[in-house]
Amino acid sequence: MTVTHQREPVTEILCAMAVDADVCGELVRAARAHSPEVARLTEAASHRHVAAMISAAGEWFGTFGRVEEQDFTAALLLGADRAGQGIPMTAVLRGVQAALTRAVEITVDRCRSAGVPDAVLLTVVLRLKEYGDTVERHVVHGYRSAERGIPYAAGELRTRLLRQLLVGGVTPAPEGLARIGIQPDGVRHCLVSDARDPARTRLLAQRLSPLRGVFGLVEGRLVGVCPRPPGCEEIGASAPDPARPVFTGPGARPAGADLVVVSPAVPLDALRPVYRLCVRALDIGGQRGRHGLYDLTDFAGEIALADQPLLGSYLSGRLLGSLDQSDAFHQQLALTALTFLDHGRRLDQTAATLFTHPNTVRYRLGRLQQITGESLTDPLPEGRSGPLGTLHWWWALTTWLRAARPCPDPDACGTTEPHGSSPAS
Repeated sequence: MTVTHQREPVTEILCAMAVDADVCGELVRAARAHSPEVARLTEAASHRHVAAMISAAGEWFGTFGRVEEQDFTAALLLGADRAGQGIPMTAVLRGVQAALTRAVEITVDRCRSAGVPDAVLLTVVLRLKEYGDTVERHVVHGYRSAERGIPYAAGELRTRLLRQLLVGGVTPAPEGLARIGIQPDGVRHCLVSDARDPARTRLLAQRLSPLRGVFGLVEGRLVGVCPRPPGCEEIGASAPDPARPVFTGPGARPAGADLVVVSPAVPLDALRPVYRLCVRALDIGGQRGRHGLYDLTDFAGEIALADQPLLGSYLSGRLLGSLDQSDAFHQQLALTALTFLDHGRRLDQTAATLFTHPNTVRYRLGRLQQITGESLTDPLPEGRSGPLGTLHWWWALTTWLRAARPCPDPDACGTTEPHGSSPAS
């Protein structure tokens, strides 16, 4: 319990050290003093690596997670860079060990000044020793991988940098991004796919290779940063239909079909929030059984509405409060109304999508009006017509259907209505 209470000040101390130019300079000088081969390099060649590793230590100490789960991209890149510069492995490790030792000394001094008890300080030192040992192992791994030119190691570095760029942690250094083909001053599209099966992930990555982007697995998904968006043919899909019925469910997706969401081109510092929006779009698209290539903006309205569920439930209660969510026929009425809106209030297109007759669609809309007292076809009162009125209806129907219980026997839904004829009103 004592360590838990002291974790926050220690984390703050480490994070402050990472942005303290004097501290980073001290560590670089310690490395240069203990390794003449490293001393032949400029201080700038080491400064960024040192700052990144201290910052990563602060984040790891703040979570108190297992050290194996920490991102050690900075250490891997340090080893790879030193191998490329021809610095012997022993010289690299002497410099790393000297810098780590000095980092522990500075941390102890600052913790004591902050009033951290000695008992806690011992735990801090042991934890930093564990972190330092793991840093050394990753430096060696990065060095050996670069030395041997192992493709897997290159892929591992690429994936780690992508994760840093899109998910969080230490922002990759410009030289690190340049190593994987990303220029820091450019703009890029963020691409996110729901492909999770290894075979399909490899196939999609091969199809996307002409984009000359950087691709890897981030949070279990195939993710890419590329200079241009792909075409439908490049992901092996036909053009998507944004008006496809939205409650077909994932089971309705063609076998092996992937959903791919691509953002507009943005600067690198905007990729992180854009990635989160792409993932949100992917989740929504998956719930609606969509597949194929979509622009992020295709989901703009759905993302905005999905993030206000309370308002959606209020709107659903106002417009559809008379419907019974456990009644299969009422579910069918709501689904028909939603499909009607998705197809621009066109009876013929709605009927074709639902594999029924236009008169059947007309009948269901009429029954919906009888039950709710609200009409989708007649002029609405002022303030509830026009685009906003349509938006409110779509939002209410979407919310209502999502909360409704699945129809136990879909084939039996709607057997009480006439098909192919115009029921008397």
